[in-house]
Amino acid sequence: MHRWAMSDPHRRFDDLFNLVADPAFLLVAWDRVRGNRGARTAGVDGATAASIADGGGGVDAFLGELRSQIKDRSFVPLPVRERLIPKANGKMRRLGIATVRDRVVQASLKLVLEPIFEADFLPCSYGFRPNRRAHDAVAEVRFLTSRSYEWVVEGDIKACFDEISHPALMDRVRKRVGDKRILSLAKAFLKAGILEKDGRLRDSDAGTPQGSILSPLLSNVALSVLDEYIAQAPGGPSASQYQRVKRRHNGLPNYRLIRYGICQTG
Repeated sequence: MHRWAMSDPHRRFDDLFNLVADPAFLLVAWDRVRGNRGARTAGVDGATAASIADGGGGVDAFLGELRSQIKDRSFVPLPVRERLIPKANGKMRRLGIATVRDRVVQASLKLVLEPIFEADFLPCSYGFRPNRRAHDAVAEVRFLTSRSYEWVVEGDIKACFDEISHPALMDRVRKRVGDKRILSLAKAFLKAGILEKDGRLRDSDAGTPQGSILSPLLSNVALSVLDEYIAQAPGGPSASQYQRVKRRHNGLPNYRLIRYGICQTG
């Protein structure tokens, strides 16, 4: 899928849903969820990866039932359990803890979608991508400042995970994914709701829950709009050497965007 997406930037993938329910995909998804350090943390249903593995029928029965629910479209994501984590500045960060069953389906969905969207992401993006990390972003900044770039301006996207527009995000996803079943599943995770500490259920009308397996990929899909805008803007990476020299002569800046993310855990 990655090769197909790379070879045709306008290709839309129309038959992906069966891959999400494929036994091999679900098994890999389970292994990733079980191997994550959050596997011992339960969602709203109280189940952990260990309790599922040790329960009646074990992993095979769990994955078999999950596969059946996905295929017959009876699978419905449960609300995420909200947990507030103190930040260094004294404020609180909202963390959404999904159920293990939902994490497995999200992981399988990510296995399907990530190769497609990775073909579209620009090199300036380092946040939450395979084989990329914040240290690589810092290394590129150092490389650029050793050349002709003189200033480093650091910025932060306020409450990035909390404020992403669902309609705008889904419009971006639709550019690559034509399978309505996949679109419905992704939207269902976005709209699953949030169970607050006091037991109240809050609608999720915007954002992607921080801590969700899908959230980093979906946030990159949304933020790729920024990457593409900067890439094509005057003085950006697409400017020719002549254009850059002319801008400097006229007192105008040339610039590059280096975008990265840091995973915070409580």
